[in-house]
Amino acid sequence: MTARVINIPNATASVTRTNINDALASLGSTNSGATEPPGSLNNMLWYDTATHILKLKAEVGSDWISIGYFDQSTDTFRIFDDTQLVDASGTATDGVLGDQTTGTWEAGTGTTESLVSPAKVLAAIEANVEGITHTSGSAPYYGVRAWNGQGQTGNCTISGSIVTFTTAMPHANYAVTCNAAGSYGNAYAQSKTVNGFQFIAVSSGGSPYASMGEFIVVC
Repeated sequence: MTARVINIPNATASVTRTNINDALASLGSTNSGATEPPGSLNNMLWYDTATHILKLKAEVGSDWISIGYFDQSTDTFRIFDDTQLVDASGTATDGVLGDQTTGTWEAGTGTTESLVSPAKVLAAIEANVEGITHTSGSAPYYGVRAWNGQGQTGNCTISGSIVTFTTAMPHANYAVTCNAAGSYGNAYAQSKTVNGFQFIAVSSGGSPYASMGEFIVVC
């Protein structure tokens, strides 16, 4: 459809009727056309058939504001990526209807609310897993770095009473909680280094016990 001007000029009755019908048809079709409507007014709506975008002419000036995209192949309305969210007064709420880069999610420091895919959530968790130990603050907690017990061994190898870490500790001031195997109730770690320690278990009478018991290493 060819968009017509809204202002109807003086003409003969038949021409005026045609102009009025054309102008009403333009209004009824949201001024549809591949080019800007002639004699467009501020705050006028225009459906741009060249791009399938509904536009509103700015309140001041000649710019057109894009409102949304109409997918004519599926008869659906599409919101533009990175559409900013605002409250009822038009004030930005620090959110967008759009995505952000994987690197932004991995950094974990952004405050802009936006869409996120499950893959980016997983990438952010994996990128920050080392920081999840939370070893700072008023009530820090510390992650288990190595263990042995219940038939499972983690981040270490055991040879007799010697425990060697698969991945070295950041320092030798780690804590080891030990339980002796069998009836031997006294167990402790000695000769601690960043690479491992010696597991010691003794009976109540002071006799050494060679079998490895359970332990966990917290750092």
